[in-house]
Amino acid sequence: MKATQVLADGYGRIREVVHEAVEGLSAEELNARIDPHANSISWLVWHLTRVQDDHVADASGLEQVWTAQDWAARFALPLPAEDTGFGHSAKQVGTVRVDSGKLLLGYFDAVHEQSLGFIRSLAAADLERIVDEGWDPPVTLGVRLVSVLADDLQHAGQAAYARGVLRRR
Repeated sequence: MKATQVLADGYGRIREVVHEAVEGLSAEELNARIDPHANSISWLVWHLTRVQDDHVADASGLEQVWTAQDWAARFALPLPAEDTGFGHSAKQVGTVRVDSGKLLLGYFDAVHEQSLGFIRSLAAADLERIVDEGWDPPVTLGVRLVSVLADDLQHAGQAAYARGVLRRR
């Protein structure tokens, strides 16, 4: 199995968890917070998708799906278009609200398709390319893609946990 196939499989697992966490929930459930400082499912899925979109677009040289496909306007959040949710306060988390899971999953699926297209286009040698010299050691494309994979799976798992808690209430 090639490294790019392993990455594609991993990104597919993010999609599975995200869909399981979101599908069938009402807007109230998606936007609910377990406590006033907790992240909602809406915020978690929006954030993990924004991070993937931002990081993979940067590494691939593609425009972010968020702006290229006008998702920023569809979400109409009171946040700057470049915001990914990194470092959000509890108040900022509360501003990320959706009317349905369809919006969240539509954006996620569009980003997922762009990411998979990029990953599938790579050769093993491409994974050694330096994409961020701001770290010591500099970050390779392979490390960046694994970093996004790990971060997204953590947030998807948090969304799945929140779903379970909300459904048991």
